[in-house]
Amino acid sequence: MTFATEFRWTSAARSDVGCVRQINEDALLDSPERGLWAIADGMGGHAVGDLASRMAIESLSKLSAVDGLASVIADARARLIDVNGQLRTEAARRLVSRIGTTVVLLVARERACAYLWAGDSRIYLLRNGRLVQLTRDHSHVEDLKARGQLTAEEALHHPAQHLITRAVGALDTLELDESSVAVSDGDTFLLCSDGLSNEVSEVEMATELAPGNCDLAAQRLLEIALGRGGRDNVSLVVAHAEDLLASERTQVNPSI
Repeated sequence: MTFATEFRWTSAARSDVGCVRQINEDALLDSPERGLWAIADGMGGHAVGDLASRMAIESLSKLSAVDGLASVIADARARLIDVNGQLRTEAARRLVSRIGTTVVLLVARERACAYLWAGDSRIYLLRNGRLVQLTRDHSHVEDLKARGQLTAEEALHHPAQHLITRAVGALDTLELDESSVAVSDGDTFLLCSDGLSNEVSEVEMATELAPGNCDLAAQRLLEIALGRGGRDNVSLVVAHAEDLLASERTQVNPSI
């Protein structure tokens, strides 16, 4: 079954252990035929982060391919809350404080996308050459920036840069943020773990995403992150929307 859309969606994904870590604690979902994409980043320094990210992605991969945006997002929320409970139980069984993961999900239906997230994995949108970060990090540094106690430049080198305030499995109650955006012809979305966003600038992201070639952009962004030292696991998904009706309207007469 395929989802209802007026766009042709193409996407590409990459996930790499990086140059320092021994285990890849990231997991991802890349399903353009169902309008579903997600990144989960197991919490570094905590027990079995790879288990947490895998559980989150496996649950999200079972989302319906035909339901509308509101229904899919509601189901995703319920699924992640259930995973949160399972991770809390597993952490107690293993006698560790937490087993957790960030998560960010993008869902496409008709002429819109909805997204849901917890933690500092991100979604960016490139539209008409302008890159915008759609998600807001759930992190200590982001909270300091919001209160005007830290500049964007200071945040890049702050010692609490990796301290997140929300994650699946972190607390008994899971808080998830959600939002939506109308889709336009040529929109390109980038989902990524902080292993990418900490190494690659927004200018570089925009440059690589601009041609609209998902596979090439994903590969180049991964290579840039690894070239900077790959200090963390690196995962990303690039998804591109092409308006089928707009493409028909703009076809050039072959006789011209």
